[in-house]
Amino acid sequence: MSSKKELYSFVIDYFSSTRPVAETELNYTTPYELLVAVILSAQCTDKRVNMITPGFFKRFPDAKSLSNATVEEVYELIKSCSYPNNKAKNLLGMAKTLMDEFDGIVPSDIELLQRLPGVGRKTANVIASVVFNKPAMAVDTHVFRVANRIGLVSNAKTPLAVERQLIKHFPQDLIPKAHHWLILHGRYICIARKPKCEECGLTPVCKEYKKISRKKEK
Repeated sequence: MSSKKELYSFVIDYFSSTRPVAETELNYTTPYELLVAVILSAQCTDKRVNMITPGFFKRFPDAKSLSNATVEEVYELIKSCSYPNNKAKNLLGMAKTLMDEFDGIVPSDIELLQRLPGVGRKTANVIASVVFNKPAMAVDTHVFRVANRIGLVSNAKTPLAVERQLIKHFPQDLIPKAHHWLILHGRYICIARKPKCEECGLTPVCKEYKKISRKKEK
């Protein structure tokens, strides 16, 4: 692939045909619910989070009800996910800050979102992208791995470096969808230990696949 432009064009065409619908696998109905789900999803599977949230939202349907809870109450509902102690504290802190500073309304601004406990840049980008359709690229382990393996980014050693390069090359209107393309590709095809290259239509342009192929030829 002679240029980044051609590479991105190939990748966009591939995903547009193979994953025309690409969206979060977390179940939610309101911005508050997605915010809770994303906080819970840190180092935890979406499947596990989706098992926890129905009961959680029944007990705490909005930021106001959650802000009046105790850490112990929250912990009991989320204890089957990873790091429940920290997440219980963060969820409670998030709800209190949301009530105190934002009248219970989830902000759309990435910087404002990061003022909420438990919300770093990645989570803020997810909310801005999924809820508000902003051109924000959340870089989790899947996006980081896939972007580097394919060659969509160059010498990008940090999530922020990956984010900046992806935003530069993907068309703005496609960024929210591209975020999910890369996550889902990393989750089901370009998996960490044994990527399913035989099922992947990106091998003609994939930097990592070319490297593997050259080693096999030697």
